[in-house]
Amino acid sequence: MIVAVIFIAAEVFCCFKVKEQRLEKVETSTVGQMFKALFRNDQALITVLAILLVNSALYLTSNLIIYFFKYDVGAVLAAGGAEWEGNYTLFTMVGGVFQILGMMVVYPLLHKKLTNTAIFKTALSMAIVGYVLILGFCLMGLGSNMIILCVCGALVFMSNGILTVLTTVFLSGSVDYGELKTGRREESVIFSMQTFVVKAASGISVFITGIGLDLIGLEGNTDSTGEIVAQSADTIMGLRLLMTVLPIILLAVAFIFFVKKFTLTDKKTEEIALALKEKKELKTEEENA
Repeated sequence: MIVAVIFIAAEVFCCFKVKEQRLEKVETSTVGQMFKALFRNDQALITVLAILLVNSALYLTSNLIIYFFKYDVGAVLAAGGAEWEGNYTLFTMVGGVFQILGMMVVYPLLHKKLTNTAIFKTALSMAIVGYVLILGFCLMGLGSNMIILCVCGALVFMSNGILTVLTTVFLSGSVDYGELKTGRREESVIFSMQTFVVKAASGISVFITGIGLDLIGLEGNTDSTGEIVAQSADTIMGLRLLMTVLPIILLAVAFIFFVKKFTLTDKKTEEIALALKEKKELKTEEENA
């Protein structure tokens, strides 16, 4: 209800306060032109790929974590007479809080000392470390320790919050890069791809989750009622690997592609913005003359 009220208030504010600049001729793009614009801009393409991989990793964790708490952690808690739902809720709340802190607090603090590309690499590394720690503690028999799980989860979700901010920043830089390269400013096209790719990542993660649960032979569901079905040791191990190793692989691929292909450093982004400004000023002078 709180989210609904905030949403409606924000939408009403935008409708009444944001003024549209009406142009005599508005050029629209087809879906085909949208993808052509994306593939012409190699830096936007790398950023979109990073968004796909990073979000797929997080959504995989979000989809599988409830099974982990019910059938892995839950089995341990049930033996002691405790319920798993409260621990699952606590973990997701901690993750959500630290994701917001990553966006609003940690990123601004890091940006005072590091460049955006350095922060991106650091955040990817932090997320990978978080997943490795979760798997390691589970293998050591400490997977039901909520303090440990929440600390590791906080590391993963905080990193994702930072990465969410940075991918938006990088998309913005790629718009200027594309304009300088091709002479066309594909701002709406490139930013619309962000929404499209996030939704695609959600779909991909759901598909992989379904296939993965079938492969490891997990029997049960995410209902809070009913008896917790005992799973085999192989199934529990498969669940742990799905929840951690797959996201690690996705993040590692994102890291490799980013390091090898992404060239829009903070310095280069500033140079491109300055070049565009000078180009527009020169064009204005020519038109006035």
